[in-house]
Amino acid sequence: MKRTLSTVAATAAVGALLAGCGGGGPSSGGGKVSNGKIVLGVLTDLSGVYADIAGPGSVDAVQMAVDDFKKKHGDKAVTKSIEVVKADHQNKPEVANTQAREMYERKQVDALFDVPTSSAALAVATVAQQSKRLYFNTAAATTELAGKSCNPYTYEWAYDAYMLAHGTGAKVTEQGGKNWYMIYPDYAFGQDMQAKFTTAVQAAGGKVVAKDPTPFPSDNYSTFLLKAPGLHPKPDVLGALQAGGDLANVVKQYEQFKLKDKGIKLAVGLLTDSDIKAIGADKLTGTMFTTAWFWNLDAKSRAWAGRFKQRTGKWPTFDQAADYSAATNYLDAVQKAGTDQAEEVSKKLDGMKVDDFFARNATVRAEDHRVVHDAYLVQVKDPAKAKEDGDYTELVGTIPAAEAFDKPSPDCHMS
Repeated sequence: MKRTLSTVAATAAVGALLAGCGGGGPSSGGGKVSNGKIVLGVLTDLSGVYADIAGPGSVDAVQMAVDDFKKKHGDKAVTKSIEVVKADHQNKPEVANTQAREMYERKQVDALFDVPTSSAALAVATVAQQSKRLYFNTAAATTELAGKSCNPYTYEWAYDAYMLAHGTGAKVTEQGGKNWYMIYPDYAFGQDMQAKFTTAVQAAGGKVVAKDPTPFPSDNYSTFLLKAPGLHPKPDVLGALQAGGDLANVVKQYEQFKLKDKGIKLAVGLLTDSDIKAIGADKLTGTMFTTAWFWNLDAKSRAWAGRFKQRTGKWPTFDQAADYSAATNYLDAVQKAGTDQAEEVSKKLDGMKVDDFFARNATVRAEDHRVVHDAYLVQVKDPAKAKEDGDYTELVGTIPAAEAFDKPSPDCHMS
């Protein structure tokens, strides 16, 4: 009897060990999920310049996706155990690298989401490829993630510098802003934005008079703003390509030095409702920008945004909406695949059509893992026209998915 019990116990122990090592224990849905659970990780800026754009709100958005997935699938879900973990990368690529490895390896994360700051996002993409785990970028604008740094484990879900530039840069130039002075943060995001905006402005018949890199992060842009009126020819447009808290500082000092009164209007590369709230809609009224989404777009957007606001007390940014969309579609792909094994999930994602509250008329391009979807040219409302608190943005026009994003890059090699 003792020998029999020992044999049974040993067999059970081996089975448990195999399941814990990624052998894939059976789930309630009949598939195989490593370690019997799915873990979603949100790697973000929890307290720095991008915390309002992404940050805690992105964690809430991913948790909402998990909660909704569980309600939708119930006992038929591929697994009942789905967790959300978070980490702060402090907008530093070396910290992002360390945190990504920690999350994939020790916390057993199956898919990472968010990751503002392009240099950090590029670092995470490398770790995702090495770890053979999925990564959904929603917060970084660099086009390199779908270009020379593309890989089979990384998806770009929300936006990129091309989308922003070929909306705002072209439109502002066509409306008479022919001479531009650009200032941009001196790291991957800013460098890519400057390159894409320069191309868009020139294609629309404009000229870049000068362009200067600025420290990141920074609270003092006086050197650059005081330089603008003395340039020859004098610029019609200050192209501010910063974001988050840095952008708020640029606008504040733009007002302080009265550049608008000197005939230099402001064009913003990346703007969110959280930025408008921080800066003040009265200081940005009429400012045109391109966005992947805004909460007051239509009834479908407002319905989800209302749920988010009820949970967090704030209206969501497009990045937070994209996190929900990416996490939901990831979980649905896991459900269809019957496993969380990355390569099998990717087979369900690649080429998939998406039309949810965030991504309209969207396709997940298999060639480069860029999600192409409709984008929006918008402008900041006069506060007197706002129907409620947080109603900052009005639609100027929709940019169809086929035009909003660049064609697949020849530099992208997925194998």
